[in-house]
Amino acid sequence: MINDKLPKIWYGGDYNPEQWEAPEWAEDERMFKLAGIDVATINVFSWALIQPSEDTYDFSTLDELIDRLYKNGTYVCLATATGAHPAWMAHRYPEVTRVDVQGRKRKFGGRHNSNPNSPVFRKFAAKLAGKLAERYKDHPGLVAWHVSNEFSGYDYSEQSAAAFRVWLQERYGTLDTLNKAWNTRFWGHTFYDWEEIVVPNELSEEWNGNRTNFQGISLDYRRFMSNSLLECYKLEYNAIKEHSTNIPVTTNLMGFYPELDYFEWAKHLDVISWDNYPSLDTPVSLTAMTHDLMRGLKNGQPFMLMEQTPSQQNWQPYNSLKRPGVMRLWSYQAVARGADTVLFFQLRRSIGACEKYHGAVIEHVGHEHTRVFRECAELGKELEQLGSQLLDARGQAEIGIIYDWENRWALDLSSGPSVALDYVNEVHKYYDALYQQNIEADMISVEENLSKYKIVIAPVLYMIKPGFAAKVEAFVQAGGTFITTYFSGIVNENDLVTVGGYPGELRKVLGIWSEEIDALLPGMSNELVMNKEWGALSTSYTCDLLCDLIHPEGAEVLAQYGTDFYKGMPALTVNSFGEGKAYYVATSPEARFLQGFLANLCAEQGIQPLVSAPAGIESVQRVKDGMSYLFLLNHTEGELSADIGTAVRTDILGGEELKGTVVVPSRGVLILKGALLNG
Repeated sequence: MINDKLPKIWYGGDYNPEQWEAPEWAEDERMFKLAGIDVATINVFSWALIQPSEDTYDFSTLDELIDRLYKNGTYVCLATATGAHPAWMAHRYPEVTRVDVQGRKRKFGGRHNSNPNSPVFRKFAAKLAGKLAERYKDHPGLVAWHVSNEFSGYDYSEQSAAAFRVWLQERYGTLDTLNKAWNTRFWGHTFYDWEEIVVPNELSEEWNGNRTNFQGISLDYRRFMSNSLLECYKLEYNAIKEHSTNIPVTTNLMGFYPELDYFEWAKHLDVISWDNYPSLDTPVSLTAMTHDLMRGLKNGQPFMLMEQTPSQQNWQPYNSLKRPGVMRLWSYQAVARGADTVLFFQLRRSIGACEKYHGAVIEHVGHEHTRVFRECAELGKELEQLGSQLLDARGQAEIGIIYDWENRWALDLSSGPSVALDYVNEVHKYYDALYQQNIEADMISVEENLSKYKIVIAPVLYMIKPGFAAKVEAFVQAGGTFITTYFSGIVNENDLVTVGGYPGELRKVLGIWSEEIDALLPGMSNELVMNKEWGALSTSYTCDLLCDLIHPEGAEVLAQYGTDFYKGMPALTVNSFGEGKAYYVATSPEARFLQGFLANLCAEQGIQPLVSAPAGIESVQRVKDGMSYLFLLNHTEGELSADIGTAVRTDILGGEELKGTVVVPSRGVLILKGALLNG
């Protein structure tokens, strides 16, 4: 568990009492008890208050707050407050503010405006984290450390440029090696001195977001900036650990946030935490996939749901209310997929500035007689009832889906073949095809041990990192099933094309080579025509986006294109390799095909759905001490039924013993304890 001081699913969220006076604090404490709040994340943006000047620190208010909360039965997740530097720092040391992608020097304002390569910023941030750890390390109310807040954003200052050049020297050693890696003979870019290298912003190589003249330069800058921000986190982490060794340290991640390589970050977090903010129309399977990615960052270890809103966001184009029951439903979705906490932003609504209309447990009206508060209090009672039953429960999926941030950067920076190619969307298509059939999958990195899975899926794996192709060959050789798609195996880790025919290093295991890739315009499509009926697949299916024109060299052709000048060319192949099989899906097919295709492969591997249920039911299994906890979540407005099999299972929320067909109420949740499924 995260911290045995509180052996239950933590319940609470971000609390900013510095925005209020003492009478409100007492009222908050009363309402926290009513709602079952037992953890408050505090001090997130209090740097200016606890350090009013360069040499002055004032912890008196924080002392009082932590003591009051603990006395009231509320533990604290203590933030280091470094997510927004004080005005005095920016005024005295202008270097601490960032330079944006257009080369403009920022003034004080907003947040996430600190230059991660400023020695001044790093010094003050680490010093503050150390002082906090030294002061509160032994406080009985402290259960977790929270470094900064939602690390994000790049800097293009002279400090970052200088640090980038040092980073490049450490990575490449010599300019000759760097010039080859970046292919700098293109457009006469050869560098003869490290000082000639500038940051790739809109004054040099980039424009319009991810458009760039030199993918290698821009790709390395993304690696560098992700590492720069990580170094800031590590400085604070280390400062905390000098004093507080037994309290877990985290920082809140943001799901599929594109700018940081969270698999690399995860190596330095004691526990993963993240902020979940789907909109009203976000596919529930995309939210599920994001939870699974966060769980996958540390090999299936449970994570913290650090933020969600109890009602509505304030920063989306359309800030819809969560309908009755949805807050509870989405909270349990997080728990089902690995969360050992349910925390909100925020506990009391602000009255001013840009987050005053962001939802909160305590609304502006200030009392408990609101729909949102009632729902929160009801969930608090249930989480108290669950106690420690679910803590540290794990998943046991037999399918792994590969996701790689550097691959995403390379795809986003690619000069073709289609602006409509979206890595997250393409990965989600495969995840959703399994989700709709109640088949579980883990989200994994290219560094993961593949042997624990029966099936590994790597959609649009454009970049092949050193050693990965050999890992895939070994996995398939030993009997695994590997699936990849169009536009895979194209480049190495420096975004240099692997010559000799696509899909490069994957060509041997896939038994094909690719000649051309056709990008279809919006509204255009082709057909994927099966050569013969195969299990759940028959006849033809639509496909779009990209069509890879491939030739078999040992692989069996399972389907062909139905139209255009490449009619009759392979669209789906399988290659027997050792004891296993490797599939190549040469286009982006409709969901109906993917569901049938993956159903066939799962049947071949003996992977069964958790339950038999209609669309709208989400099923997830967590396992602990040899027991299964089967979550059934109904994401529709009407009741639905699911067949859980003949074994008797106990509803740990309602106490009933159930088997066979069970009814899940509208936006309802069942958590059924019993024997392992598929185990």
